[in-house]
Amino acid sequence: MGGAAAGAKGKQPDPGVSSRLKLLEAWFESSLAYRDQPGLSLGIVRDQELIWERGFGLADTEAGRVADADTLYRIASISKLFTAIAAMQLRDEGRLRLDEPIQTYLPWFSVRGRAPDWPETTLWQLLTHTSGLPREAAFPYWNENDFPDADQIRRTVPEQELVHPPETRWKYSNLAYALAGMVVEAASGRSYSDWVATRICDPLEMTSTTVEAAGDHRDRLAVGYGRRMPGNVREVRPFSDTRAIGAAGGVVSSVRDLARFASFLFHPAGKGVLRPSTIREMQRVHWVRPDWQGGWGLGFSLLRRGERTLVGHGGWLAGYQSSFTTSPQEKIAVIALGNADDAAPYPGRADSVVDRVWSWVASAMRPLPAPPPPPEPIWARYVGLYRSAWGDRQILELDGRLTMIAPTEPDPFPLRVTLDPVGKHRFRTRSDAPFGEDGDPVVFEFGADGEVARLRVGESYSLPVRTG
Repeated sequence: MGGAAAGAKGKQPDPGVSSRLKLLEAWFESSLAYRDQPGLSLGIVRDQELIWERGFGLADTEAGRVADADTLYRIASISKLFTAIAAMQLRDEGRLRLDEPIQTYLPWFSVRGRAPDWPETTLWQLLTHTSGLPREAAFPYWNENDFPDADQIRRTVPEQELVHPPETRWKYSNLAYALAGMVVEAASGRSYSDWVATRICDPLEMTSTTVEAAGDHRDRLAVGYGRRMPGNVREVRPFSDTRAIGAAGGVVSSVRDLARFASFLFHPAGKGVLRPSTIREMQRVHWVRPDWQGGWGLGFSLLRRGERTLVGHGGWLAGYQSSFTTSPQEKIAVIALGNADDAAPYPGRADSVVDRVWSWVASAMRPLPAPPPPPEPIWARYVGLYRSAWGDRQILELDGRLTMIAPTEPDPFPLRVTLDPVGKHRFRTRSDAPFGEDGDPVVFEFGADGEVARLRVGESYSLPVRTG
């Protein structure tokens, strides 16, 4: 493979992570060479920093242009995250509702095959891929690179037929997201590209991210190449405007811009784009896979990998493959953008560079647990056994935390409840146990003798059997 790779940049990782990155580079450079891949840009974000980025190979093999973190790629279906965010912005502003039939915003919408008792098509269904709509609009654009405009969508959707009853099965649908983009336009009174630019990209300083690519952006765009064919032939894939399918796959971006996007998702407060509670709503499971190893949020895919949940999206558009995955709990993101139909960066493939980053590098980045705070002297007055007709509660200091257990359980440790202070003699429960007491108020009520007279959890209470 011709051309030099761009050097790794970003904040210098700690030695343990650096050694894993050297392993990653050695493996991927070999993988790229033996598969004759043109290029790929890769970045790792930790919270608010792009801590490492590297370009491998070439953005343009003929011109010898090297791939790097500023190289632009068509990010394909990662675009759906921008569409979902746009819809949720309008929802939060009271300009649309997720549970309303989309005919409210697109009066022309109809589709064949609907039974009288089936639910109407809603924006929630479009965003979660549960509408039952076909995967594509009624055009062979993946073969011919000729995408329909809005008028063609309006004309042909009524002639298409539902594949499944709504909300009975998950079915990925680019048509659904094309319609979601049209809902955004109808509810906002602005074009989809203008809304994404002014309400998402500008506040996040994503200056290189646009819907489609034009002018200077086109000059920085990596050339897209087809898959490696017998005889090592790899053709240049033609650029084509995605038009009305743009809300499903038309955005152009870079590793550096998507790093800013990842940092926003980790700390959305104060950015003027979405409330933190809305991001949490979008990233929780709205539709779970039958194997319980993944599912779908509002725009975001969710994938379980061991003890880690990856939240993000992947994409594929003629000549480009992309992956954007985050671990919200760890505040780590991995971004991989490639300029070939067989770049295959996304998780789940045997040759996925993204999977290697998560398994090799991100695992070495997990922060050490913070040392527990010293116990408060007053905690000793709370410690003891409390009882009601429903069971016993034991209050004790455990690992530097005030903790509540059910001592009669065969194994109380997994069911333990941490008590987080919120005021004088007041706490709030925190527990990861299924059906656990999480988020409930806890109050230690004192009697005239200065001893705990009652332990109240929520609206129920227990009396002390012994304290201290």
